[in-house]
Order: sequence, then C-alpha cells, then structure tokens
Amino acid sequence: MPDSPRLAWQASLFEEPGAPSADHGFTGLVRHHLDGTAWVDHVAGWLRHADDLFGRLLESAPWEETEQELYGRVVATPRLVARWPYVPGEVALPPALEDIRAALAAHYERAFDSVSANLYRDGRDSVAWHGDRVARTIAEPLVAIVSLGHPRRFLLRPRSGATRLTLDPRHGDLVVMGGTSQRGWQHAIPKVAVAGPRISVTLRHSY
Repeated sequence: MPDSPRLAWQASLFEEPGAPSADHGFTGLVRHHLDGTAWVDHVAGWLRHADDLFGRLLESAPWEETEQELYGRVVATPRLVARWPYVPGEVALPPALEDIRAALAAHYERAFDSVSANLYRDGRDSVAWHGDRVARTIAEPLVAIVSLGHPRRFLLRPRSGATRLTLDPRHGDLVVMGGTSQRGWQHAIPKVAVAGPRISVTLRHSY
C-alpha cells in the first residue's frame, strides 16, 4: 500500500470551515438525456465543505496501487484506488461518506452499498472509455460520483461512437449516471497536459 500522497492542493479561500454535508434537496439538479433510456444528472456544488473531505481522504483513505488488463497485457492502473466495506448494521462508513450515501439512497430510492474512490494525482492519471461492470448484473444501475479537487473533463459517448456530452465537474459537484447509460454508453476521463489532484468518490448498488 502506498504512503499517503503528498500532492499540491490549496483549499478554497472562500469556503468557511465546517463538516462536509450533502445537499439532500438536490438544489439545481440538471438532467441530461443521452437518449430515450439513458441519462446523467449533474448537481453543481452538491457537497458543502468539500475541502474538508478532500483533505481527509487524501491523507487517510486506504489508497492502493492496482493493476488492470489492457489489450492482453497487465499494466499499472493510472490512478490510486480506495475502497470502503459497507454492511448496513455491521460495518459503518466514515460520517461524511455515510451522509453522501444516505442522501443518494433517499433521493434515488436505491440502497447504495458500494463506496470507493479514485485519486488522479496529475494530468497523467486517467480513465479510458468504459461502461461500469455493474451493468452485467443490473439492468439499469445507478453510478454516482462526487468530484473533489481540481476539475477534469468527464466525457460520454455511445459505444463506439463520438463524444456526445462533456461535463466539467468541479469541487463538490455530483454526477449520477442512470437508466441504460452503463450499457449503451461509455464514459472517460482523458489525460491532460497539466492538472492538479482530483478525487472522485463513487457509489454503486449491487442489486
């Protein structure tokens, strides 16, 4: 397991200190319809006091270096990954992550039970075009992402098609992919020349 990353990050000069909290009212939610059955929700500034959560995760999340198979070769995953076990009534999440999970579960009426995070250390870290594996077992899965830190482009395209939607989620923004977005569509975070550290907290459900 790697040591806690030492990355350049400056907290917002305008955010007052406080405990991270999700907007349970989902104020300002914008839904993008990808097609007749796939959609993406975007809520700007959904997580209040996001600086605190970013700092805590950067220092104390269980970051791991992982590997993946790419074109028949096993290569290092171009980002760090952290996962938290969550079993209702048995294993509790950190308070800020539990507030995020509870807000999503109440709004979307799904029991989100998988919580993980990706750390993009700089512009070289990325995610290639893909659809989440949860679609193999769930017809219309929901995948929720809370973006922390520096913004990175979030691209969506039909499978084997050209980019149709580009989002630029910023610090504290929420993006939720739903309907058939994991089956008929792919998403990616491309490499860029220069970028500061970013953490994406991802929540899924397994049934």
